Amino acid sequence: MRAFIAVMVLSPHAASAVTPERITAALSKLELLAEGVVADGGVPGLAIGVVHDDKVVFLKGFGHREAGKPETVDADTVFQIASLSKPVSATIVAALVSDEIVSWDAKITDLDPAFRLSEPYPTSELTVRDLFSHRSGLPGTAGDDLEDIGYDRAEILRRLRFVSPSSSFRAGYSYSNFGLTEGAVAAAKPTGKPWEEIANEKLYRPLGMASTSSRHADFIKHANRAALHVKIDGVWAAKVKRDPDAQAPAGGVSSTARDLSQWVRLVLGNGVYAGETLIAADALDQTHVPLMARGKNPVSGGESFYGLGWNIELGRHGLSWGHAGAFSVGARTLVTLFPEQKLGIVIVANAFSTGVPEGLSDSFADLVFDGKVEKDWVKAWDDIFASLFGPAIAAAKTTYAAPPSPARPAGPASAYAGRYSNDFIGDAVVSNAGDALVLKVGPAGARSYSLKHFDRDMFLTYPDAETPDRPSGVGFDIGPNGRASAMTIEFLDDNNLGTLQRVGD
Repeated sequence: MRAFIAVMVLSPHAASAVTPERITAALSKLELLAEGVVADGGVPGLAIGVVHDDKVVFLKGFGHREAGKPETVDADTVFQIASLSKPVSATIVAALVSDEIVSWDAKITDLDPAFRLSEPYPTSELTVRDLFSHRSGLPGTAGDDLEDIGYDRAEILRRLRFVSPSSSFRAGYSYSNFGLTEGAVAAAKPTGKPWEEIANEKLYRPLGMASTSSRHADFIKHANRAALHVKIDGVWAAKVKRDPDAQAPAGGVSSTARDLSQWVRLVLGNGVYAGETLIAADALDQTHVPLMARGKNPVSGGESFYGLGWNIELGRHGLSWGHAGAFSVGARTLVTLFPEQKLGIVIVANAFSTGVPEGLSDSFADLVFDGKVEKDWVKAWDDIFASLFGPAIAAAKTTYAAPPSPARPAGPASAYAGRYSNDFIGDAVVSNAGDALVLKVGPAGARSYSLKHFDRDMFLTYPDAETPDRPSGVGFDIGPNGRASAMTIEFLDDNNLGTLQRVGD
């Protein structure tokens, strides 16, 4: 820890180097860059807020709330901020810690005795700090699959006990939406109030963040809200809606550039806002202690760590705190703070996948610290996202590009139809619908998927609304009686929990 502090002190960019004049010059160029990236189709719309020395020095929207429609984005357009919710929620828990309602090291068994991990020892030792730093051992996607098929927060958190760890307790970093969600929900338990109410009481209301909420119902009440966009045949389209209430602390906040700028003021002010101490500095400081190594920034090469809901990075412009957010169905967000310079930028955009938020943030930092942009950061980040998501989609298409020739025929529908179950997924029902099979999963069969025959006892379905041409397999194990004894649902098998056994005859 002492070494880290020394690096902070010896940062090559002293606070005095960032003058108001340099900021003003950088902002004029940032505005042109934002206008250009929207005009070039980088995103349909975005909004930016910049804070320096406890003042909001830039606040503007660009582009459109929904592609093909006339309504424009402004500083008060409400965006779904996805995982940018995590540092917001860390600030809320810091407020609870400041008020001595809870401690970062409070045990989850004391706060929420019903919660369980898969093993007794981690369960008994697990703390709020562990869950906010993603070191519980929970695999990153644990619970996301249950959310996709319609389960609510309480049921998802209960079923995490069936998920095997991806690493030893506190030994590995695994970014988990529902792990952090449990940390936040547990931290709020001593108040006797729901998380959403605590978020409003401890942060949104004191900062005047009137358009910010952790409830999806509040988001959709706003007329001035941004739609989610994905690219279909090279064109941005608003096709999918996303209700993230199940993981509200990790991904369910909706807000505006104006509101988020007030939050940035609070964080850069070490808990002081408008001259008043709202959060004790030591409670907030804990969120920026580097706890888990994340490796290097994939574009700029800076060393990156995770604290409590925050990335801490030692990059080309010194120390920064930040976090990105994304919904694969159409949202991208980012906050980057330079605490030594009391400088912060927040960018919210209504599209996925895109490197526009990172690209604009990195360009702005170059302009502030160096007076010029080093390279095309938007393109660099776009290339990174293309390399992350493109191959996975291509691999799925290749795997199921064509069945063997000749394809082996399927068995009779009666061989597959029936009820299947496991502890994690719950019940799944396969039924005959005309000439096709239909799979229903989730509470009361909330999600329905058509199954298209591929080869023998393997069928395909297309579960992703944002990538509607990406196939996923559903395979059946046929028993001696000629009927399926088990079924494996590939898109629910990330953590080897997608195999369900037939129940009954």
